[in-house]
Amino acid sequence: MNSFKVTHLTSAHPRFDTRIFIKMCTSLATQNYAVSLIVADGLGDEFKNGVNIIDVGAKSGGRLSRMTKTVRRVYDKALELDADIYHLHDPELIPIGLKLKTRGKKVIFDAHEDLPKQLLGKPYLNLITKQILSKASALYENWACPKFDAIITATPFIRDKFLSINSNTVDINNFPLLEELANTGDWSKKHDSVVYVGGIAKIRGIEQIVQAMDLIHNVQLNLAGKFSEKDIEADVKKQNGWSKVNELGFLNRQDVSAVLAQSKVGLVTLHSVINFIDALPVKMFEYMAAGIPVIASNFPLWQEIVEGNQCGLCVDPLDPHAIAKAIEYLIDHSDEAEQMGKNGRLAVEEKYNWVIEEQKLFKLYQGLLN
Repeated sequence: MNSFKVTHLTSAHPRFDTRIFIKMCTSLATQNYAVSLIVADGLGDEFKNGVNIIDVGAKSGGRLSRMTKTVRRVYDKALELDADIYHLHDPELIPIGLKLKTRGKKVIFDAHEDLPKQLLGKPYLNLITKQILSKASALYENWACPKFDAIITATPFIRDKFLSINSNTVDINNFPLLEELANTGDWSKKHDSVVYVGGIAKIRGIEQIVQAMDLIHNVQLNLAGKFSEKDIEADVKKQNGWSKVNELGFLNRQDVSAVLAQSKVGLVTLHSVINFIDALPVKMFEYMAAGIPVIASNFPLWQEIVEGNQCGLCVDPLDPHAIAKAIEYLIDHSDEAEQMGKNGRLAVEEKYNWVIEEQKLFKLYQGLLN
């Protein structure tokens, strides 16, 4: 039995976050680490999947309150746990990571996003504010991150950036669990429907998707997720295409699997904002894992994955007619669509799965503890 104590910390993510809890914490627990996860959601403590989930209380107030009061509570609890490794999942936790380092602790920072680029894509910030915050965050990363024992990134692109800051950087991609979304159902029993799963926002293409639905006959959109912008939600619900939308809201993992099983096409037509172009969207690989073809934005990296593995079509995400044409093609060419789905599933089994990625996680932890 391994006696090493590992604590993951988040002040912003939900306790059952796919990357943090379902993949990383659960995987580490299978290796007999004593795994704790500190969260801030007000839902109380619990023990699940071999992980001790510790709640420091719900976030109150706005972002500033979360980044001060909530982060302080996370730090106090982290000190109390006295772990061998602390694994941070939010940029706002970097200051307490530095404090833990001064106490001789081993600290990992997990960069889920390229923060400076992400800030440039925030719709609620004006251009000057975006640029100032982006530059400031880049300077802060360059100063703080060399002090950590390791950096984990969610994509190879972000890894390459951090390698110049901290040589002990590894990409652990957010690829699917093989067993979670396997779809062995009869293709002929699927509905003539397409699916979008994830956050719903203007820059994630919701307007063009709903406009595309208005151009298609006898096809339904299964829309799973929450709107992040009230004005955009109100606008798209006034569009003619909304009559063909099955609004599902936020779904748990079992329900996501069920809606993918009944759909014939998965949509990931995000806009070409700077932090999306080199991203590896989880939903794209989950569609592939579920054995359905993908309609994706025509970014070079995504084209390499989707068209390179012959598992879908890439289109201009700003063109509703191109999206509609791609949907119609896959719905009308059922045999080809089914084969694309099989190709995507095979690519996930061979290259894009969590079994491969968790081995990188284990190796990194073993290296730090040895």
